[in-house]
Amino acid sequence: MVSQFFRTITRTKWIERWSLHRNTVRENVVEHSWEAATIAHLLGVINNSVFRGDLNPERLATLALYHDCSESITGDLPTPIKYSSPALQEAYQLIEADAEQQLLDMLPQSMRAQMSSCISHAGLSFTEKKYLKAADSLSAFVKARRELDNGNQDYADTFANIRQRLQQYQIPEVEYFMTQFLGEDAINPLGTKALQASQ
Repeated sequence: MVSQFFRTITRTKWIERWSLHRNTVRENVVEHSWEAATIAHLLGVINNSVFRGDLNPERLATLALYHDCSESITGDLPTPIKYSSPALQEAYQLIEADAEQQLLDMLPQSMRAQMSSCISHAGLSFTEKKYLKAADSLSAFVKARRELDNGNQDYADTFANIRQRLQQYQIPEVEYFMTQFLGEDAINPLGTKALQASQ
């Protein structure tokens, strides 16, 4: 029997993001996942090479690559809806977990345990979740800034909200990424101190 796993997850290239916004440039889940994976990998490298940490960049990249694969079953639920209430957030987490399990069940039995560590959010460590969320938010930040650069003011509030969220993370690697790769001003006093200490 042929596994339907790959055929299913590649449907994410047809799933468009940011459906509650007017967009000058469309973005699908595959494009976002690649960008998030690249950013996650760079955050890991920054952690190791700049801040003398011990993260696994390849692991972070893999997690980010698969982080939205459940949407091949559920579709994309916009963030403002997903987090509009605790009850809705909890319900969506259950739906997401069920979709992840459906994907794992499509794999040959011998592959499921290893792939579960990449696909199932339930098994991620606190640190992995933190850096994965940061990479996801940075990708959204890049999208919002791109839309503003194109004159689309529909993203003004979104840009401000994501920037504030990134500041609240207090992750020095995030500030380093923003200053070195995006040309953004320092957003995090804690990160600035850590950055200075690393040099």
